[in-house]
Amino acid sequence: MRYLTLTSLSVLAAGPAMAASKNPFSADFWKLSNTDFIVLVAFILFIAVLFYFKVPGMISKMLDDRASGIQSEINEARALREEAQTLLASYERKQKEVQGQADKIVEQAKKDAEAAAEQARADLKVSIERRLIAATDQIASAEASAVKEVRDTAAVVAVQAARDVIAKQMTATDGNKLIDDAIAEVDARLH
Repeated sequence: MRYLTLTSLSVLAAGPAMAASKNPFSADFWKLSNTDFIVLVAFILFIAVLFYFKVPGMISKMLDDRASGIQSEINEARALREEAQTLLASYERKQKEVQGQADKIVEQAKKDAEAAAEQARADLKVSIERRLIAATDQIASAEASAVKEVRDTAAVVAVQAARDVIAKQMTATDGNKLIDDAIAEVDARLH
């Protein structure tokens, strides 16, 4: 790995030298008056300083740390996603259970309402029958009362009419004879 890095650095260092206007293999190139040579030396020193202070290692470590941080975030995101999917499945299952219970409650409420309506119809029928019986009894009682009243009135009228007829047809001797017969009948019954 280190050899690969050194090789790539030497290629990088040779790049600016090759791009210079003067031939790097000529004697003029290696003079301090040549700016291309100064730039090449400065570039090589800069790379050397970077290696001396282990900057590539620090950059590599930072990149590794960043990569491991990203990997841990990805793992955490996966875990959160799986947890969310589990939670979603749980809530969907609970929602189905609650929906099933709600359907059962509605169905039971309908059955209860139908049963209550049937009971109300039966109670109404019994109440109507009771009222009909009570009304029939009242009618029968009123009819019996009316018949009794008519009989009583007829008896009173008949007695009054008989009294009037007897009073017109009866003489004093007939009245005395009736009184004597009544006293004799009472005396015979008492003894």
